Amino acid sequence: MITNIITHKAEETIKLGERLASILPDGITLALTGDLGAGKTTLVRGIAQGLGIEDVVQSPTFNIMKIYLKGNKPLIHIDAYRLENVNTDIGLDEYIGYETGITVIEWPNYIAKLLPPYLMAVDIRNLGGENRSFTFSGREEVVQKIAL
Repeated sequence: MITNIITHKAEETIKLGERLASILPDGITLALTGDLGAGKTTLVRGIAQGLGIEDVVQSPTFNIMKIYLKGNKPLIHIDAYRLENVNTDIGLDEYIGYETGITVIEWPNYIAKLLPPYLMAVDIRNLGGENRSFTFSGREEVVQKIAL
């Protein structure tokens, strides 16, 4: 199943993330794809807010991973952009599909061999200005809730 949602402002993208936080099951992995500046991190900020996380959420491009524990459930935020040619096991597999909480991966194509089979894909497109298109696919029971 696939559903598409369009937002027109960053605040709407944050609200979408907050809504996702309320319906995503523990242990889910979201694979976010889209060009630079598409809104991946903005969506993650919304998820964090929806989980009650008060920390400032920024893209972990140089850290690779940030873990937020001060909320209703853990949020693991991975940015694999700098891992394109890394052939070394750096332990990310221990955090992907973590039993509790939500794992979000930006640039998942760079660590495709580590992705679980039952992830949810979110393709984000910049439609110009602050307009963004979010296409959700994968976990049918979750995508159905998003479509409502």
